[in-house]
Amino acid sequence: MKKNNIYSIWFAVPALSLFTIFFIVPMFISFFFSLTVWNLKSFTFCGLDNFKLFFTEHSMNLSVRNTLVYAFVTCSVKLILSFFIAILLSSSLKTKNILRAVVFFPTLVSTIAVGITFSALMHPTKGLFNVILQSLGMTPVDWLGNTKLALFSVAFTDIWKGVGIATVIFLSGIQSISRDYYEAAVIDGANYVQRICFITVPLSKPARNSIIILALIGGLKSFDLIWTMTGGGPGFATDVLASVIYKQYAAGFYGLSTAGNVIMFVFITAIVLPLQRYLIKKEEQ
Repeated sequence: MKKNNIYSIWFAVPALSLFTIFFIVPMFISFFFSLTVWNLKSFTFCGLDNFKLFFTEHSMNLSVRNTLVYAFVTCSVKLILSFFIAILLSSSLKTKNILRAVVFFPTLVSTIAVGITFSALMHPTKGLFNVILQSLGMTPVDWLGNTKLALFSVAFTDIWKGVGIATVIFLSGIQSISRDYYEAAVIDGANYVQRICFITVPLSKPARNSIIILALIGGLKSFDLIWTMTGGGPGFATDVLASVIYKQYAAGFYGLSTAGNVIMFVFITAIVLPLQRYLIKKEEQ
Protein backbone atom coordinates (compact mmCIF):
# COMPACT_ATOMS: atom_id res chain seq x y z
CA MET A 1 0.00 0.00 0.00
CA LYS A 2 2.82 2.36 0.94
CA LYS A 3 4.63 1.55 -2.32
CA ASN A 4 1.50 2.43 -4.30
CA ASN A 5 1.19 5.77 -2.45
CA ILE A 6 4.82 6.64 -3.15
CA TYR A 7 4.38 5.63 -6.79
CA SER A 8 1.34 7.91 -7.20
CA ILE A 9 3.11 10.87 -5.56
CA TRP A 10 5.72 10.86 -8.34
CA PHE A 11 2.99 11.86 -10.82
CA ALA A 12 2.50 15.10 -8.88
CA VAL A 13 6.21 15.98 -8.85
CA PRO A 14 6.30 17.78 -12.26
CA ALA A 15 3.31 19.98 -11.37
CA LEU A 16 4.62 20.66 -7.86
CA SER A 17 8.04 21.52 -9.25
CA LEU A 18 6.61 24.06 -11.71
CA PHE A 19 4.34 25.50 -9.01
CA THR A 20 7.30 25.86 -6.64
CA ILE A 21 9.61 27.43 -9.24
CA PHE A 22 7.14 29.85 -10.76
CA PHE A 23 4.95 30.70 -7.74
CA ILE A 24 6.32 29.75 -4.31
CA VAL A 25 9.93 30.87 -4.88
CA PRO A 26 9.02 34.21 -6.57
CA MET A 27 6.50 34.85 -3.77
CA PHE A 28 9.13 34.54 -1.05
CA ILE A 29 11.60 36.59 -3.09
CA SER A 30 8.97 39.33 -3.42
CA PHE A 31 8.33 39.28 0.33
CA PHE A 32 12.05 39.71 0.95
CA PHE A 33 12.60 42.52 -1.56
CA SER A 34 9.53 44.36 -0.28
CA LEU A 35 11.59 44.97 2.87
CA THR A 36 14.46 46.54 0.95
CA VAL A 37 15.39 49.49 -1.24
CA TRP A 38 16.78 47.80 -4.30
CA ASN A 39 17.84 48.21 -7.89
CA LEU A 40 19.25 45.81 -10.42
CA LYS A 41 22.70 45.92 -8.79
CA SER A 42 22.21 46.02 -5.01
CA PHE A 43 19.72 46.26 -2.17
CA THR A 44 19.54 47.83 1.29
CA PHE A 45 17.33 46.45 4.05
CA CYS A 46 14.76 49.01 5.28
CA GLY A 47 12.27 46.95 7.27
CA LEU A 48 8.64 48.02 6.99
CA ASP A 49 9.42 51.52 5.67
CA ASN A 50 8.12 50.69 2.18
CA PHE A 51 4.78 49.55 3.59
CA LYS A 52 4.49 52.64 5.82
CA LEU A 53 5.24 54.93 2.86
CA PHE A 54 2.81 53.09 0.62
CA PHE A 55 -0.05 53.47 3.10
CA THR A 56 0.65 57.16 3.76
CA GLU A 57 0.35 58.14 0.09
CA HIS A 58 -2.87 59.91 -0.91
CA SER A 59 -3.10 57.92 -4.14
CA MET A 60 -2.96 54.68 -2.15
CA ASN A 61 -6.16 55.44 -0.23
CA LEU A 62 -7.98 56.40 -3.42
CA SER A 63 -6.68 53.35 -5.26
CA VAL A 64 -8.05 50.96 -2.61
CA ARG A 65 -11.49 52.58 -2.84
CA ASN A 66 -11.39 52.61 -6.65
CA THR A 67 -10.27 48.97 -6.74
CA LEU A 68 -13.18 47.86 -4.53
CA VAL A 69 -15.75 49.93 -6.45
CA TYR A 70 -14.45 48.75 -9.82
CA ALA A 71 -14.31 45.08 -8.78
CA PHE A 72 -17.77 44.91 -7.21
CA VAL A 73 -19.48 46.92 -9.97
CA THR A 74 -18.01 44.80 -12.78
CA CYS A 75 -18.56 41.54 -10.89
CA SER A 76 -22.20 42.21 -9.96
CA VAL A 77 -23.22 43.53 -13.40
CA LYS A 78 -21.47 40.66 -15.22
CA LEU A 79 -23.22 38.17 -12.92
CA ILE A 80 -26.72 39.58 -13.44
CA LEU A 81 -26.35 40.36 -17.14
CA SER A 82 -24.76 37.02 -18.04
CA PHE A 83 -27.50 35.11 -16.22
CA PHE A 84 -30.30 36.69 -18.23
CA ILE A 85 -28.34 36.36 -21.49
CA ALA A 86 -27.70 32.69 -20.70
CA ILE A 87 -31.43 32.18 -20.04
CA LEU A 88 -32.15 33.73 -23.44
CA LEU A 89 -29.51 31.67 -25.23
CA SER A 90 -30.68 28.41 -23.64
CA SER A 91 -34.21 28.93 -24.98
CA SER A 92 -35.58 27.67 -28.29
CA LEU A 93 -34.61 30.74 -30.33
CA LYS A 94 -33.74 29.93 -33.92
CA THR A 95 -30.88 32.44 -33.95
CA LYS A 96 -29.39 31.39 -30.60
CA ASN A 97 -26.20 29.99 -32.18
CA ILE A 98 -25.51 33.30 -33.94
CA LEU A 99 -26.28 35.21 -30.74
CA ARG A 100 -23.89 32.99 -28.78
CA ALA A 101 -21.09 33.85 -31.20
CA VAL A 102 -21.92 37.58 -30.96
CA VAL A 103 -21.95 37.51 -27.15
CA PHE A 104 -18.66 35.58 -26.94
CA PHE A 105 -16.84 37.65 -29.58
CA PRO A 106 -15.60 40.47 -27.24
CA THR A 107 -13.77 37.86 -25.15
CA LEU A 108 -11.58 37.01 -28.15
CA VAL A 109 -10.46 40.61 -28.72
CA SER A 110 -7.27 41.89 -27.08
CA THR A 111 -7.87 44.00 -23.96
CA ILE A 112 -5.54 46.69 -25.29
CA ALA A 113 -7.45 46.81 -28.58
CA VAL A 114 -10.75 47.09 -26.69
CA GLY A 115 -9.35 49.90 -24.55
CA ILE A 116 -8.10 51.88 -27.55
CA THR A 117 -11.40 51.37 -29.40
CA PHE A 118 -13.59 52.49 -26.52
CA SER A 119 -11.30 55.43 -25.80
CA ALA A 120 -12.02 56.59 -29.36
CA LEU A 121 -15.75 55.90 -28.99
CA MET A 122 -15.81 57.93 -25.75
CA HIS A 123 -13.87 60.90 -27.12
CA PRO A 124 -15.46 64.10 -25.69
CA THR A 125 -16.08 65.70 -29.10
CA LYS A 126 -15.49 63.19 -31.91
CA GLY A 127 -16.51 59.94 -30.20
CA LEU A 128 -19.44 57.96 -31.57
CA PHE A 129 -21.23 57.95 -28.22
CA ASN A 130 -21.29 61.75 -28.07
CA VAL A 131 -22.17 62.07 -31.74
CA ILE A 132 -25.26 59.95 -31.04
CA LEU A 133 -26.13 62.03 -27.98
CA GLN A 134 -25.78 65.26 -29.96
CA SER A 135 -27.98 63.90 -32.75
CA LEU A 136 -30.65 63.30 -30.12
CA GLY A 137 -30.32 66.87 -28.89
CA MET A 138 -28.47 65.93 -25.70
CA THR A 139 -25.32 67.43 -24.19
CA PRO A 140 -22.04 65.58 -24.90
CA VAL A 141 -20.54 63.70 -21.96
CA ASP A 142 -16.86 63.66 -21.07
CA TRP A 143 -16.83 59.93 -20.38
CA LEU A 144 -13.15 59.60 -19.49
CA GLY A 145 -12.41 63.18 -18.40
CA ASN A 146 -15.05 63.50 -15.70
CA THR A 147 -13.61 62.42 -12.34
CA LYS A 148 -16.99 61.09 -11.17
CA LEU A 149 -17.74 59.19 -14.37
CA ALA A 150 -14.38 57.92 -15.66
CA LEU A 151 -14.13 54.83 -13.43
CA PHE A 152 -17.64 53.70 -14.37
CA SER A 153 -16.91 54.30 -18.06
CA VAL A 154 -13.95 51.92 -17.85
CA ALA A 155 -16.08 49.48 -15.83
CA PHE A 156 -18.70 49.55 -18.60
CA THR A 157 -16.00 48.59 -21.12
CA ASP A 158 -14.79 45.80 -18.84
CA ILE A 159 -18.35 44.47 -18.55
CA TRP A 160 -18.79 44.55 -22.35
CA LYS A 161 -15.61 42.53 -22.80
CA GLY A 162 -16.06 40.08 -19.91
CA VAL A 163 -19.76 39.27 -20.00
CA GLY A 164 -19.22 36.73 -22.80
CA ILE A 165 -17.11 34.28 -20.78
CA ALA A 166 -19.48 34.66 -17.80
CA THR A 167 -22.39 33.83 -20.11
CA VAL A 168 -20.63 30.69 -21.37
CA ILE A 169 -20.09 29.50 -17.77
CA PHE A 170 -23.71 30.19 -16.88
CA LEU A 171 -24.90 28.55 -20.08
CA SER A 172 -22.97 25.36 -19.35
CA GLY A 173 -24.39 25.30 -15.81
CA ILE A 174 -27.97 25.79 -17.00
CA GLN A 175 -27.69 23.17 -19.74
CA SER A 176 -26.37 20.61 -17.25
CA ILE A 177 -29.65 20.80 -15.28
CA SER A 178 -31.79 17.75 -15.97
CA ARG A 179 -34.90 18.48 -18.04
CA ASP A 180 -36.87 16.20 -15.69
CA TYR A 181 -37.06 19.02 -13.13
CA TYR A 182 -38.64 21.37 -15.65
CA GLU A 183 -41.07 18.73 -16.90
CA ALA A 184 -42.16 17.94 -13.35
CA ALA A 185 -42.60 21.66 -12.64
CA VAL A 186 -44.77 22.08 -15.75
CA ILE A 187 -46.95 19.18 -14.66
CA ASP A 188 -47.33 20.83 -11.23
CA GLY A 189 -48.46 24.03 -12.94
CA ALA A 190 -45.34 26.19 -12.49
CA ASN A 191 -45.05 29.06 -14.96
CA TYR A 192 -41.87 30.19 -16.77
CA VAL A 193 -40.77 32.67 -14.09
CA GLN A 194 -41.35 30.14 -11.31
CA ARG A 195 -39.28 27.54 -13.15
CA ILE A 196 -36.39 30.01 -13.41
CA CYS A 197 -36.65 31.11 -9.76
CA PHE A 198 -37.05 27.67 -8.18
CA ILE A 199 -35.11 25.43 -10.55
CA THR A 200 -32.63 27.36 -12.69
CA VAL A 201 -31.37 29.77 -10.02
CA PRO A 202 -30.66 27.22 -7.22
CA LEU A 203 -29.32 24.48 -9.50
CA SER A 204 -26.93 26.82 -11.32
CA LYS A 205 -25.15 27.78 -8.07
CA PRO A 206 -21.81 26.19 -9.04
CA ALA A 207 -21.68 28.24 -12.25
CA ARG A 208 -22.74 31.39 -10.40
CA ASN A 209 -20.07 30.91 -7.73
CA SER A 210 -17.37 30.39 -10.36
CA ILE A 211 -18.37 33.62 -12.11
CA ILE A 212 -18.36 35.57 -8.82
CA ILE A 213 -14.86 34.42 -7.89
CA LEU A 214 -13.34 34.83 -11.36
CA ALA A 215 -14.95 38.22 -12.03
CA LEU A 216 -14.04 39.54 -8.58
CA ILE A 217 -10.40 38.49 -8.85
CA GLY A 218 -10.23 39.97 -12.36
CA GLY A 219 -11.66 43.26 -11.11
CA LEU A 220 -9.38 43.46 -8.06
CA LYS A 221 -6.22 42.98 -10.13
CA SER A 222 -7.38 44.89 -13.21
CA PHE A 223 -4.73 47.06 -14.84
CA ASP A 224 -4.38 46.80 -18.63
CA LEU A 225 -7.82 48.18 -19.57
CA ILE A 226 -7.65 51.02 -17.05
CA TRP A 227 -4.14 51.97 -18.08
CA THR A 228 -5.00 51.90 -21.78
CA MET A 229 -8.11 54.06 -21.42
CA THR A 230 -7.18 56.58 -18.71
CA GLY A 231 -3.68 55.94 -17.37
CA GLY A 232 -5.19 56.25 -13.90
CA GLY A 233 -6.57 59.73 -14.59
CA PRO A 234 -8.02 62.25 -14.60
CA GLY A 235 -5.96 62.95 -11.50
CA PHE A 236 -6.26 59.80 -9.41
CA ALA A 237 -9.92 59.17 -10.34
CA THR A 238 -9.31 55.77 -11.96
CA ASP A 239 -6.13 54.76 -10.16
CA VAL A 240 -6.37 51.22 -8.79
CA LEU A 241 -3.82 49.26 -6.79
CA ALA A 242 -2.19 47.77 -9.88
CA SER A 243 -1.78 51.16 -11.61
CA VAL A 244 -0.29 52.78 -8.49
CA ILE A 245 2.20 49.90 -8.23
CA TYR A 246 3.14 50.32 -11.89
CA LYS A 247 3.67 54.07 -11.45
CA GLN A 248 6.01 53.43 -8.51
CA TYR A 249 7.94 50.88 -10.55
CA ALA A 250 8.16 53.20 -13.57
CA ALA A 251 9.51 55.96 -11.32
CA GLY A 252 12.33 53.67 -10.15
CA PHE A 253 10.97 52.91 -6.66
CA TYR A 254 11.39 49.16 -7.02
CA GLY A 255 11.21 48.32 -3.32
CA LEU A 256 8.07 50.40 -2.89
CA SER A 257 6.39 48.79 -5.90
CA THR A 258 7.34 45.31 -4.63
CA ALA A 259 5.73 46.17 -1.28
CA GLY A 260 2.66 47.25 -3.24
CA ASN A 261 2.54 43.86 -4.95
CA VAL A 262 2.67 42.13 -1.58
CA ILE A 263 -0.12 44.39 -0.29
CA MET A 264 -2.26 43.62 -3.35
CA PHE A 265 -1.67 39.88 -2.93
CA VAL A 266 -2.74 40.00 0.73
CA PHE A 267 -5.64 42.33 -0.12
CA ILE A 268 -7.07 40.04 -2.81
CA THR A 269 -6.51 36.90 -0.71
CA ALA A 270 -8.24 38.44 2.31
CA ILE A 271 -11.34 39.17 0.20
CA VAL A 272 -11.51 36.13 -2.07
CA LEU A 273 -10.71 33.24 0.32
CA PRO A 274 -13.46 33.97 2.91
CA LEU A 275 -15.92 34.66 0.09
CA GLN A 276 -15.04 31.38 -1.63
CA ARG A 277 -15.52 29.42 1.60
CA TYR A 278 -18.86 31.11 2.19
CA LEU A 279 -20.06 30.35 -1.35
CA ILE A 280 -18.98 26.70 -1.08
CA LYS A 281 -20.90 26.33 2.18
CA LYS A 282 -24.01 27.88 0.63
CA GLU A 283 -23.61 25.61 -2.39
CA GLU A 284 -23.55 22.50 -0.20
CA GLN A 285 -26.69 23.46 1.71
